[in-house]
Amino acid sequence: MVSGQPLCALLRHGDLLVVDKPAGLPVTPGRRGGPSVEALLARGCPAGRAPRAVHRLDQDTSGCLVLACRPASLRALGGAFACGRAEKLYLAIVAPAPQAASGRIEAPLAKISNPASGWRMVVAHEGAPASTSWQVVARSGGAALVAFRPETGRTHQLRVHAGLLAPGAAIVGDRIYGRAAPGGLMLHAGALSLPWKGGRTVARAPLPARFPGWAREPAEAQIRSFGSSSEAIMADAIRSGSGR
Repeated sequence: MVSGQPLCALLRHGDLLVVDKPAGLPVTPGRRGGPSVEALLARGCPAGRAPRAVHRLDQDTSGCLVLACRPASLRALGGAFACGRAEKLYLAIVAPAPQAASGRIEAPLAKISNPASGWRMVVAHEGAPASTSWQVVARSGGAALVAFRPETGRTHQLRVHAGLLAPGAAIVGDRIYGRAAPGGLMLHAGALSLPWKGGRTVARAPLPARFPGWAREPAEAQIRSFGSSSEAIMADAIRSGSGR
């Protein structure tokens, strides 16, 4: 538990497990130990059967996290993420709001670090390719609820790409690429779809209470519709640029 929040299972299909990770809980144990998703799920599991994370979410990000209970499933699911066969929906509050309604960002990312400020990711020509489709879902008071569709899975990809949506833009509450805020980082992994056992399975994580009230209804509508045929058509339009 983190701040009284239980670790909620969203989906369980055999060796596949998807949990709703609370903001503030790391996925893996730190150097000094402490609570993490993997540590909590390992309690009471037989040796070698504790779920392992297939991908990563930042500690301050909430939402869908995929884990596997056997090494073979971990490799198969990891391959789906690496090859882009896992589709993901993230929801974020971005300020200031972008002027455009939707678009696609292609901006390679590289890691830099220094002793004073630590490490961060930056846009760099020599960096790893990174692509993100996005759409403004709602606007309020100079901020926007943005639905992000990462097509690659680079570290801090959405947090850096959000800064390209408008001059001075950042995800609200981002203490690294913007400014800290009382509610924390307004970034949530709302839904995902991935191949499993010859088909596709979908998991959805409800919007957490830290998000503002004006964003709640449109965000939940995005989460509910994820994976539907009409939603897939809209997503294809955004990726191709016709949704602008």
